[in-house]
Amino acid sequence: MEDPLSMSSGFLAEYTRLKYVFPVIGVTLLGVFLKSFFSRGKETAGPFSRDTRRPRAPLVVDRAARKAVIQNRFQESKIPQDLDAIVIGSGIGGLSVASMMAKVNKKVLVLEQHDRAGGCCHTFVEKGFEFDVGIHYIGELEEENKLRLLIDQLTEGQLAWQPLDNNFDTIVLTNKSTGKPAKVIPIRGGGDAYIQSFIDAFPAEEAAIRRFFVLINEAESHMSTLVMLKVLPYWLCRLAVRLGVIPWLNRLKYFSERSLKSFLDEVTTNEDLKAALGYCYGDYGSPPAEASFLVHALLLNHYKDGAYYPFGGASEIAFHIIPTIVAAGGRVLTSARVTGIVDDGHGRVVGVRVTKGSQEVEVRAPIVVSDAGIVNTVRMLSKDVLEKSRSPLSQVVSSVKPGYGCMSVYIGLRGSNEKLNLPARNYWIFKGNKIDDDFAAFMSMDSADLIDATVPLLYVSFPSAKDYTFEQRYPGNSCCAVITFAPWEWFESWKDAPKGRRGEEYNELKQIIARAMWKQTCELFPHLKDKVRLITRDVAKQQNQTCEHFPHLKDKEGYFEVGTPLTNQHYIGSSRGEIYGMNHDTTRFSLQSIVDMRPDTQIPGLYLTGQDVCACGFAGAIFGGLICASTILQRNLQRDLQKLGKSLKNLD
Repeated sequence: MEDPLSMSSGFLAEYTRLKYVFPVIGVTLLGVFLKSFFSRGKETAGPFSRDTRRPRAPLVVDRAARKAVIQNRFQESKIPQDLDAIVIGSGIGGLSVASMMAKVNKKVLVLEQHDRAGGCCHTFVEKGFEFDVGIHYIGELEEENKLRLLIDQLTEGQLAWQPLDNNFDTIVLTNKSTGKPAKVIPIRGGGDAYIQSFIDAFPAEEAAIRRFFVLINEAESHMSTLVMLKVLPYWLCRLAVRLGVIPWLNRLKYFSERSLKSFLDEVTTNEDLKAALGYCYGDYGSPPAEASFLVHALLLNHYKDGAYYPFGGASEIAFHIIPTIVAAGGRVLTSARVTGIVDDGHGRVVGVRVTKGSQEVEVRAPIVVSDAGIVNTVRMLSKDVLEKSRSPLSQVVSSVKPGYGCMSVYIGLRGSNEKLNLPARNYWIFKGNKIDDDFAAFMSMDSADLIDATVPLLYVSFPSAKDYTFEQRYPGNSCCAVITFAPWEWFESWKDAPKGRRGEEYNELKQIIARAMWKQTCELFPHLKDKVRLITRDVAKQQNQTCEHFPHLKDKEGYFEVGTPLTNQHYIGSSRGEIYGMNHDTTRFSLQSIVDMRPDTQIPGLYLTGQDVCACGFAGAIFGGLICASTILQRNLQRDLQKLGKSLKNLD
């Protein structure tokens, strides 16, 4: 009988040899499929085979004309015949996919549950004030940038962009004792100026700052690998992850599966600097202790050259993309709540069910694309389909949590931007420099204690100052938006109550002490009841904090309203009041989750687009759309876009 020790030694030797062979095999397979992917579609025309820009038309301000495009209400008679695809949701992820498919003559129906198209790109008007709900600023829109080229093609060059102030962001670290600003850091865009903004504020920490941005740039350089893991065959990508191939290629795993906080702790012990370098975590919704360093790297590089706002307001985005979908025979219909995804009984998706009042309308198409988020998509599917397909969607929902709930305060101000001296920039106001601790403490509070709480993070913006057409469209008025995060659990007990009828306890969360006084006044003057706004407790606190930094705005409110996580669920269909889809933490950006959160759901006929495919925000969602369209059309659209960009550059 062979000696067990020698057998064990032989096994270990064989294992040692094979553990290097498997990655080599994996790299070889990836290389073969990459070559195949990059050669796709070379012989046929694609969405970007030609430049579709045309001379920019004048801004359309007629409300009826705009409503006809972005508020086309669902009727069964409006459904086009012989559809090529249905898209659930009209956020930028859904509209971009539909537009790219329309550009190769595909007839696409986009269904939006809200009464207007655009998702987080929509706006609303109240009492002479227009508010955006999600588009606050966008980076990488210089003429030569890929994102600008993509948007120009999807809108046929009709969407213009206005740059924000060169100092587009300002960080405010507050003294916890006084509530006054302790350190104010203006952030400037434009090459070296961006990094220099941090060095100017922390000159003794220059080496740490430069090291941090070296890491930021290296992390972003691995994005091509992330895209590869979403477009190559699912079985191959899973195999590559299991065999440990990716760490052989680059350091994607090193950056995506480590937290932002871990890198901040490595480069400096200065708590103010840590807070400053992590300041814009509110743009993706995960605090530094949870956030993937990779997504923070993407965000910082996204804004390094400055920021922009859509000329004419955020609704211009949907207004100019929708005609490209209609031109190919498609439609974008609103007030169309999709309540189910239809299958053929054998595991293939063949359409959707739209609930209209007490009636259900079934709409069929060979392809269904969901821009409704992974959680909502899973809820629309039957268990039978999920089990037959062995799709990773259920695993994603159980392992990756939704992002944090969000609260938004919308303030209409009587007075022009010029009169009130409102800047075209954003303010990030922090309770102190312990941003992780403060965030965790606030999110774990009982709602009954909120009246005495200080909000750990406020994002303050003046959308009216970012768009010079605002004064032309709403003369004498301006607006402010204040945003923070809040747990879904504070409001969860009212999730099934209709909007506007959530009861006294829900309103009690939103009202301040003056509510009782005003109620007594209205007993004598009932005709005044609807003439004055009521301010919720949490809003009053945020208002006071905001006015610490903008005292001249204190008595200028013409309109004051607050949105809670339930508001987000109602208007944009988020599962738990989040605005950024699934949480952008290290679990979401593990290699396995990167592979699983892909356009191809492994359910025949069903695809995903938007924030849950790539990353959050406008740029993340639209590139999620690009990846999704590439998968559906079996074409490397990134290569096509780069080719178009080169040809236009040569013409110039």
